Amino acid sequence: MEHIGLLCPPALGHLLPICNIGIELQNRGYPVTLFGLPDVKVKIDKTPLDFCPIESPDFPEGELDDFLAQISGLSSTRMQSLNFTVSWSEKATRMMFREAPDVIRRNSIDFLLVDQITVAGGTIADHLRLPYVTVCGAVPINQEPGIPPVYTHWAYQNIWWAKLRNQLGYQLLNYLTRPIWNMILLQRKKWNLPLYRCQEDAFSNLAQICQMPEALDFPREKRPSSFHYVGSLKNPSGVEAGYSNKQDIPFEISKEKPLIYASLGTLQSGNQKIFRCIAEACLQLEVQLVIDLGNPSADPSSVNLLEAIVLPFAPQQKLINKARLVITHAGSTAINCLEAGVPMVAIPITSDQPGMAARLARAGASEVIPLSHLTVPKLKACIEKVLSDQSYRDSAIELSDNIQKSGKVCRAADIIEQAIKTKAPVLGT
Repeated sequence: MEHIGLLCPPALGHLLPICNIGIELQNRGYPVTLFGLPDVKVKIDKTPLDFCPIESPDFPEGELDDFLAQISGLSSTRMQSLNFTVSWSEKATRMMFREAPDVIRRNSIDFLLVDQITVAGGTIADHLRLPYVTVCGAVPINQEPGIPPVYTHWAYQNIWWAKLRNQLGYQLLNYLTRPIWNMILLQRKKWNLPLYRCQEDAFSNLAQICQMPEALDFPREKRPSSFHYVGSLKNPSGVEAGYSNKQDIPFEISKEKPLIYASLGTLQSGNQKIFRCIAEACLQLEVQLVIDLGNPSADPSSVNLLEAIVLPFAPQQKLINKARLVITHAGSTAINCLEAGVPMVAIPITSDQPGMAARLARAGASEVIPLSHLTVPKLKACIEKVLSDQSYRDSAIELSDNIQKSGKVCRAADIIEQAIKTKAPVLGT
């Protein structure tokens, strides 16, 4: 059986989808190894996957925690956060080109799964002459004129001026990320590889696997023929890497009040200002509010969030399944909510979260408040609207049905197995 290697960013939102595919492939008999920074090991130590560190003096132990702390502190300034992320990604890409090929070669890898935002992955695979599949664990970043850039709140509109606006947005994004793109082109030239003509050349031509149902995405006219919407890439066992399989809900769920679960993921866990706003908005409502700080090391007693139940690192899916409403930053949590048929109030902060929030709003499963417009009265009004209007839950349930029909992790593994066996593009339907 081919030895499969996984390459992805260190955030849980990207680690979990690709790890869950890896676990499914491992269950089918394939040896699977995840390659990543040494700090990643603790995040996946509850999975059966092998882990091989990519070590570099540029990324000493603790570097990842420093990055998470800094990006959380910058989250209120979206452009500043984007610039910081690009700078960190440039440093990581340089390190990957320098260190990863030898590590992958020593482990005798035959096939790679590469997360879509691990931009060095495709070039490394080409250099090692390894076939690979692209995994999109978040919102697809494939660019086309009709689709707004993922870092924007822009709604989908099939009219000329919106397409022009989208193209200008892509030009700005490509300008900001040009140091990474130039580095990739220089490395491909150094390794005597064909130069990419456009951003989409960096993705696999065998298959691109996306963690969302097609019904949630904006309508795409130029989707690659080997692009596949497979829905949620959650572990079918319900036990995720990074979460204890012994975790229970550590409080009694009220039978009289609807449960509201609030999470800003792991990257924004230090944003106390938003958590405080959520707590104040729910204070005058007859609800049971649970706030998840998203950090196992966090001390709930150190934050004063009024009458909310505050947990350092909650059993997320268990709480989502019990919730009437989830307040989210519109990261990977959004797909978990939709799979459970739970509506949301989204407060997108950075990265591709505005793009996910725009899709949730268009699908009718969420109210959205841009971070720059967030106030206690606005949030309270949105919470009351979603709780009282059945259409939000109906839309979430409809998307849940779409996710179930998309095939999820098993379909993703089927696509990858076909690519491994045929070495030919796996065409979508």
